Amino acid sequence: MINKIKEISKSIFEEIVEIRRHLHMYPELSFCEQNTSSYIKSILNKWNIPFTDGIAVNGIVVVLNNNNKKKKTIALRADFDALPINEENNIDYSSKNSGVMHACGHDAHTASLLGVIKILDILKEDWEGSIKFIFQPAEEMIPGGAKQMIEEGVLNNPKVSNVIGQHVFPDLEVGKVGFFKGKYMASADEIYLDIIGRGGHAALTDTYNNPILAASKLINDLEMLFKKYRDIPCVLAFGFIEGRGSTNIIPNNVFIKGTLRVLDEKFREKAQKMIQKKVNSISVSNNLDINLNIRKGYPCLINEEKLTENLIILARKYLGSNNVVDLSSRMTAEDFAYFTHTVPSCFYRLGTSNVEKGITSGLHTSTFNIDEKSLEIGMGLMAYLAIKN
Repeated sequence: MINKIKEISKSIFEEIVEIRRHLHMYPELSFCEQNTSSYIKSILNKWNIPFTDGIAVNGIVVVLNNNNKKKKTIALRADFDALPINEENNIDYSSKNSGVMHACGHDAHTASLLGVIKILDILKEDWEGSIKFIFQPAEEMIPGGAKQMIEEGVLNNPKVSNVIGQHVFPDLEVGKVGFFKGKYMASADEIYLDIIGRGGHAALTDTYNNPILAASKLINDLEMLFKKYRDIPCVLAFGFIEGRGSTNIIPNNVFIKGTLRVLDEKFREKAQKMIQKKVNSISVSNNLDINLNIRKGYPCLINEEKLTENLIILARKYLGSNNVVDLSSRMTAEDFAYFTHTVPSCFYRLGTSNVEKGITSGLHTSTFNIDEKSLEIGMGLMAYLAIKN
């Protein structure tokens, strides 16, 4: 079976590269992926693969059934939205949509999953059960497309036993994959603060209540408070502050934006309460109002240990033990996490870098790219994991 899958992967490689490059040239932002969705459907129609669309607006689902439908259904997921980044790669297939780029590799995820469909359709007499292919929009923006697709029943009819997700990873060289068992990625909540003071002329100190002072105190106190909890691990960080005053103008408001990342759902709730308590304290001590909005994002991503261990064993068979590595947990976030809280699931990493070719840029950067050999490896491995798990 491994040899069959590798042969097919090699034979369709150029077609999958062409698909990936088309997707790369025409990226679309979260919740706006109408053309991307239409393109995916055009490929499926070309291959005579039935699908269901309109799930979470732009989402698409394919189900392949074979000899024994009573066996469990495995779901495979790929996302297809892009990021608001202006691409700086000097390549023939660079983004044609100004200010939008596939800087997180979702073009590769989608092309690879289409490749898996083609492989398993060709081998349809050689495996049993049902495989559901989930093409998901809006991974990059909360509330996330995964949550909406689950709410609209994507894991039912047929009922899904496990979900497997694959994500490009420039920290690994092409040819390798990485796994982590347990709590792999953090929850992600967005923090918005509006500190409401009273502005005025900077020289007239009795006429204003400076919100910048309260903002400075709040950020510093929260930084010191959450340093104590980093071994949980937990990260509270602020990346935006705006006062819109001037050298001699005290503003009425200061706006702050930040992120809360936690690898423990119980502590996540405690952390939110800690932030609120500190906000209340600063508000009182500075005699001003502070509006806090914590926009709840993705939960922790938890790779089910038994499933992940089984996939590691299979990956070693397919790629060789030297090409399957152990990963560390991360404070980044992924809306695949919603699948992991619904059914036993696994989210693993596909190596995409190639130092000799100069393909080394990180995710979410303007020069991110992949060694396209990873598409052949990724679609073949995912096909094997789906039918052997």
